[in-house]
Amino acid sequence: MITDPKLQLTIDCAEPERLAAFWAAALGYKVEPPSAPFATWRAYWLDQGLPEEELGEGDCSDSVIDPDGTGPRIWFQQVPELKVVKNRLHLDLGVSGGRSVPFATRKERVPAEVMRLETAGASRLRIEDSEGSGSSFVVMHGSEGNEFCVH
Repeated sequence: MITDPKLQLTIDCAEPERLAAFWAAALGYKVEPPSAPFATWRAYWLDQGLPEEELGEGDCSDSVIDPDGTGPRIWFQQVPELKVVKNRLHLDLGVSGGRSVPFATRKERVPAEVMRLETAGASRLRIEDSEGSGSSFVVMHGSEGNEFCVH
């Protein structure tokens, strides 16, 4: 029996290095550094015997980690097929302060984060706003079309 399981979130994608950089910025994570003594993940994978032609461009970074060590590691797994349907799982980025914060205040906090994420490469899909239910959030797309919400 595993007494201390570790959660890793795996996201299929076409360009792991690009997504790792985006989600590190979006979540306040950092791109996971390669194992010592390697300066890059490319050097690590070449040392492990992966052929150069399988590695693509860049330094081959494909994961992000929480600098505090409390959040899950996120690995961006390169797959050959493109995304063709809506996600069955998506990330929610809570920036508004939650239901203990007045609705008007929560509604003011989300747009600044949405603009920051757009600058980092995301795009706005739609705004969901219902004062009656106390719900206000923005559905966004990452650079490969994966949906996530900012609330």
